[in-house]
Amino acid sequence: MLSKAASRTASTRILPLNRVANPFSRFALPSASITTTTTTTTTPTTSTSSKISLLDSVDTHKNFHFYAQHGRAPRVLVTGSLGQLGTGLVQLMRSKYGADNVIATDIKRPTREFWSTGPFMYADVLDYKGLEQIVVDNGIDWVVHLSAVLSAVGEKNPQLALNINLNGFQNVLDLAKTHQLRLLSPSTIGAFGPSTPKDSTPDTTIMRPNTIYGITKLHMELMGEYYHQKHGVDFRSLRYPGIISADTQPGGGTTDYAVEIFHSALRDNHYTSFLGPDSELPMMYITDCLRGTVELLEHPGDTLTQRVYNLDACSFSPAQLAEEIRRQHSEDFSIGYSEPDFRQAIADSWPRSIDGSQAKVDWGWNPVYDDTSKLVAEMFKQLKPLFARQTKQQPQEHEEHRHEYRPQQAVLA
Repeated sequence: MLSKAASRTASTRILPLNRVANPFSRFALPSASITTTTTTTTTPTTSTSSKISLLDSVDTHKNFHFYAQHGRAPRVLVTGSLGQLGTGLVQLMRSKYGADNVIATDIKRPTREFWSTGPFMYADVLDYKGLEQIVVDNGIDWVVHLSAVLSAVGEKNPQLALNINLNGFQNVLDLAKTHQLRLLSPSTIGAFGPSTPKDSTPDTTIMRPNTIYGITKLHMELMGEYYHQKHGVDFRSLRYPGIISADTQPGGGTTDYAVEIFHSALRDNHYTSFLGPDSELPMMYITDCLRGTVELLEHPGDTLTQRVYNLDACSFSPAQLAEEIRRQHSEDFSIGYSEPDFRQAIADSWPRSIDGSQAKVDWGWNPVYDDTSKLVAEMFKQLKPLFARQTKQQPQEHEEHRHEYRPQQAVLA
């Protein structure tokens, strides 16, 4: 593991939260925060119906044992909150626990829309003292650690991935130990490797990853389990498959094609995949991912039989996804395949499907989008109105500029 001496020492800039001196003085959880609600502030690219679908997909009473035990909502710190998962997870937790009880952090500046939904702070995960100040000043109970460099970016910049994924996690893990925090840090199917069984890969199996991303995530799993066994840290983790979302751009992962293909289908009725036609991988729609994350986060620790779980939903290849797009969108949709690059080797090292049965047994995991047809239908349901609005709003462009369309960053719904 890299030494903390290598980490940056930039101070943490704390932004105004309009909070009282004692962070525990607002512990009474508003009834509106326990029931299913939607936020009043929306981004231009996120529909009200999509927000409702996210919040309605989660039973806001289920597994909420913290409130029953403490008589208040948990105080949650989210690192990396402006990424593909973070924006949606923050929105979901604020709808459940109250906006002021979820502290979003990142090293980027949020949109005004995101800023208006609740407290945001600048936080560098490599700055231990800065993170600790946020934890102490805000009476944090739980930490969701999302800051990480993903697979494709990690192979291009391994030193950055090692620093963020190892040292950043170690800082958060030590904070959890010192301040008795519940810590959820997601893992990935990338923690498996070429020698792992490819089909219905179980939770416990051979794990010899051959990417920087996978190596750092396996390290995270093992260190979290070690701190749980030796120091009693309430560590939890989920091995995410590829995450599919209609609301945010891909973040540098090997499964990004499965998001890009929908935008290309609507724009050009054609897509060129950087993965081969038969590269089957586990996938999941974003609302299932967010719901599963919150369900494990809330579940009482004494009923968990392990600390790291596979989170499964469905699996498909580029060719299978293209066929479903033809069936639901356009018979004329076509797909091509570019010369393989380094991402193909990464995909070849990952499982084709994973076994999430223990998550079902231990905490009742049950995905909604458990086959390709359901996922494709939901993606087009969300993207078609968005694409139509943005196309209508844009002035007529020359043909050579048509490929500049990109989905805007938005709070996930």
